[in-house]
Amino acid sequence: MIDLLKSLISIPSFSREEAAACDCLEAWMKAQGLDVHRKGNNVWVEQPGRGDGRPVILLNAHLDTVRPAAGYTRDPFTPVIEGDRLYGLGSNDDGGSLIALLATFIELSKHPQPCRFIYCATAEEEVCGQGGIESILDDIGPFDLGIIGEPTQMQMAVAERGLMVLDCTAHGRSGHAARGEGVNALYEAIEDINWFRTYRFPKTSDYLGEVKMTVTMIQCGTQHNVVPDTCSFVVDVRPNGMYTNPEILAEIQAHVRCDVVPRSLRHSSSHIPLAHPIVQRGLSLGLTPYGSPTTSNQTVLPAFTTLKIGPGDSARSHTADEYILLSEIENGIKTYIALLEDINL
Repeated sequence: MIDLLKSLISIPSFSREEAAACDCLEAWMKAQGLDVHRKGNNVWVEQPGRGDGRPVILLNAHLDTVRPAAGYTRDPFTPVIEGDRLYGLGSNDDGGSLIALLATFIELSKHPQPCRFIYCATAEEEVCGQGGIESILDDIGPFDLGIIGEPTQMQMAVAERGLMVLDCTAHGRSGHAARGEGVNALYEAIEDINWFRTYRFPKTSDYLGEVKMTVTMIQCGTQHNVVPDTCSFVVDVRPNGMYTNPEILAEIQAHVRCDVVPRSLRHSSSHIPLAHPIVQRGLSLGLTPYGSPTTSNQTVLPAFTTLKIGPGDSARSHTADEYILLSEIENGIKTYIALLEDINL
């Protein structure tokens, strides 16, 4: 499995450019005798028995990587093992989970299981692209539980923040600044910006806390002596799992006077109950539940119950000289198997 990961590291697989890496993984799985399916730059394999009534568990990790950070001191596409460390772009995010979940799928397929497993490696996660996991949902069919492999140090991310970006426009009436004419759209915007700064949604999450709203960009005016008639600003909203994106949007629109247009409602927050069998199994193994501030494929799977867990450390993701520990991958495989073998949903 480590040789497979080294091969994948050596192939650039930026988002929407994953074809060669997908070719490599597809060929490797076929060489193992697996019945492989592919659509675009997404590849998957499933245990036989579709429609036999067993619950279905999806094992998912992503193939794509971000581009190398400017501070790299190594060739990001030359995998190097030094002691327990494997260096290379995508080793930690998301190569460790990619191969650990594949090894888990192969191991769990050796014996009859109460659940049926599907393993899929998908594209475009880093850019939230629609050519990734969303594009194959009709092909792999509904599932009862999704294990989303991301670097979490093999702890259980039982909640994950979503993302909603809002384009807001406040309106006024232009006039001559010296004459005090018009209605200043900037002043109109200030009131709404202050609302975004101070408003608190009532429901808080035990793991993620409050819904976070941050005004991050503003644009207004054409020249110094003209009262601006429009003021545009951008709000970054991070849901906390207690509200759907449409619910948050409706609450915002009910309180502010500016026009509010979401760029997308696709990226939802997620939450899995602590009473769920997979979480209870994890707790029995000594795993710790927590809330994740970073997004993953979970955000585009709001209709399904998912748990984010994988080898590696999120703090290493997108950093120069990225690496993962070989011991983390080994422990990841063992923990995945212990978590999923003979699980009853």
